[in-house]
Parts: sequence; structure tokens; C-alpha cells
Amino acid sequence: MTKKFLKTTNFSIHEDWTVVILGSLVILISIFFFQVPVPAFKWDNSTILFDKVLSFDNLRAMLIQFFFIVCIGGLGTWIMGKSVKNFFIGFPVVYFLTMIALVIAGNATMRSFNLEAVIFSLMIGLAISNFFKLPDWFRATLSTELFVKIGLVLLGTTVIFADILKAGSLGLIQALVVVISVWYFAFWLCKKLKIDNELTMMISSAVSICGVSAAIATSGAIKGDSKKLSYVISMVLITAIPMMIFMPYIANYFSFSQSVTGAWIGGSIDTSGAVVASGTLVGEEALKISTIVKFSQNVLLGIAAFVISIYWSYTNHTDESGARVKPTLGVIWERFPKFVLGFIGASLLFSFLLSQETVTVVKDGLKNLQGAWFALAFTSIGLETNFKDLFKHNSKSPFYAFLIAQLFNVIITLIVAFFLFG
Repeated sequence: MTKKFLKTTNFSIHEDWTVVILGSLVILISIFFFQVPVPAFKWDNSTILFDKVLSFDNLRAMLIQFFFIVCIGGLGTWIMGKSVKNFFIGFPVVYFLTMIALVIAGNATMRSFNLEAVIFSLMIGLAISNFFKLPDWFRATLSTELFVKIGLVLLGTTVIFADILKAGSLGLIQALVVVISVWYFAFWLCKKLKIDNELTMMISSAVSICGVSAAIATSGAIKGDSKKLSYVISMVLITAIPMMIFMPYIANYFSFSQSVTGAWIGGSIDTSGAVVASGTLVGEEALKISTIVKFSQNVLLGIAAFVISIYWSYTNHTDESGARVKPTLGVIWERFPKFVLGFIGASLLFSFLLSQETVTVVKDGLKNLQGAWFALAFTSIGLETNFKDLFKHNSKSPFYAFLIAQLFNVIITLIVAFFLFG
């Protein structure tokens, strides 16, 4: 009986509903019962590394975090009717590799470039999966979608409506104009280059909204292929680093104001960490404006996922003969990414229902867990991605489309930034 229970369950719940349940559970536990300790990963030299990061107390914090996440993940695996036994065997490996990535990202040199831990998580996973053959049972335990969607639900706790209002109308106007114009240009370009529908949607969202998170949310909305998602994420990370480095120097060469430069950076660079790093190189005003603009784009994530799921239902719903037909409301609801409800619910909870004191107490712990879930997801993405298989199924057209769309994004964002902040 016990052995059978460890392997499978007699019922299962859709992954998106599972994510809503687990994300809500993590939030409620943090508010009412227990706050997972936040491990320290920052270090400048070997002395600090061993005395702080690898100290007994910090390793204990990592272990507590491990047990908390493995329990949440194991519960999700059981709810979805998957093998809990295999999850408990495979997850410690993923967690250990992710901790290595976090330690590397905590180094002072890496922090000076503001390279996010997810980049190292992805690189470690890719290195292992491309040089070693991983067993099929291990690949089956990689819960990439579960990890990243829980992270997205927790991301909702940082989207506070009062902060949006403080950000001002200009940041929201720029985000709206840039997102719509860049999304449609990328969509049109992908169609011209005959790129398949799934990649088209993921590329358009990644370039126009907020990079990796948008690509993942879109993939969830259209039930996209994980290999194609890995391809898009790789392109986002590859282009974010050179843009982060060179945009401040370009702005300085042409004597752009800090406000214009900040708006340009915040609207063009796809990852939040790279935006902060680039804005810091310019100055305090540029950092403030760039953060506001990027934050405004992140707010559109849930709305975009909702709209995309409806569009996808209408354009990809066919009858038994293969003819395209309008879907019923039931079909639209079935395809709707339920994790968006968790994202919105978390945002509403932290914006209107919790006291400021409670938000202050729990926000760091939830932010840490959000980062941990994302890092685990990127480790998993790397472990299940093989470049030979990836490029075998994808031509160079998606990469060219991404680069051209990104160039258009840079140009249109600069024009809008001059109009609104110049």
C-alpha cells in the first residue's frame, strides 16, 4: 500500500490549479505560521565564503529551505499524480546544483556585473545535460513548469498597487505603448519568417514585456513545448548581458539625460537584474526611472497571459476534421492559465488586505523563496535541454527574428522615452 502510494495517486489535479494551491499555501504559511530563513550568499573573498556562506548557521538555513521546498514540491507531485518517490530521489540533486549557482552569483565580481543566479543555474544545467547522458527517470522528475509557476505566483506579492500609483503615469504609458507596438512588430516579423505559432507567441512576449517571465507565462498560457521555451530563454539571456553593458555607454556618448536613459534601459532590457545593473552605471535618477518602467512592464504580465490564452483558444481550436472553429467559453476557461489567478490574488492580498507591518515582516522571506523557485526552474531547464536536439528542431530564423525584434524594441523605446521623459 505504501509503495503504491509513493509511485502514483488515484487522482490528479491540473498543474495550473496545483500551482495556485501550492503558491497560496506558501504565502499563508509565511504569513500565519512559519517564515523560512533567508540564507546568505554574498561573499567578497574566501574568508567570508567560509565564515559566512558556508558557516553552520547558514548551511542550516539552506537545509531548512530545502525541507520546506521539497515538501511543497512533493505535495505538488502527489496532487498531480506523478511519482513522489522519483521526485524525492531527483530533487536533492537539482537543489544542490542550484545552491552552487547561488553561491557563484553571490561572489563580489559577479555581483558587480549584476549577473542573476538564474543565469548560472541555467549554465550549470546545460553543461551537465550536454556533456553527460542523464537517465530518463531523472529527466522525468524535473518539474520545471511547477517550479517556475510557483515562482510567478509569489511574484504577485511584489506587485503592490500603491507602488504602481507612486511610479506615476509616464512609466505606465511608456510600458503600454512599448509593449503593444513591439509585440505586434515581433509577431508580424515571425509570421513573415514562417516561424511556428508557439515560438512566435513566446518570442513576441519575451521581447516586448519582461523577458524570461513573459516567455514562461506565455508558454503556460498556450501549453507550449518546453524545448522551445528553453530556446527563447537562452536568447533572452544571451542578448541581455551585452545590452546591459553597452547601453549606458551609448547614452553617455550621445549625452542623453538620466531620465531618458533610465526609461530607455527599463523598456529595452529584458531582465530586471540587468536593468538595475545598467541603471546603476548611469546614475541614481536613471536607476529610479529604469526600475519604474521595468516594474510597469511586469505589471502587464498577468493581463498579457490572459489575453494570449483567449487569442490562442480562438486561433488554434479545431474540430475533428481539422477545421478551425470558435471555441466555447468552456474551452477558453480550460485553456486559461490558472496560475495567473494566483498571481493576481497574491497582488490583491498584499495590496489591500494585509497591513503594512505584515507585508514588511514577510516580504523578504517570500522574495527569497520566489528567487529559489525560479533558480530551481532554470537548473531544471538546463538539465532537460540538449543543444543538439534544440537546434535540430529550430532553424536560425527564430534567432534572427528575436534579434531584429529586439533592435526594433531598442529604437521604439528610445523614441518613446524622449517623447515622455525628454
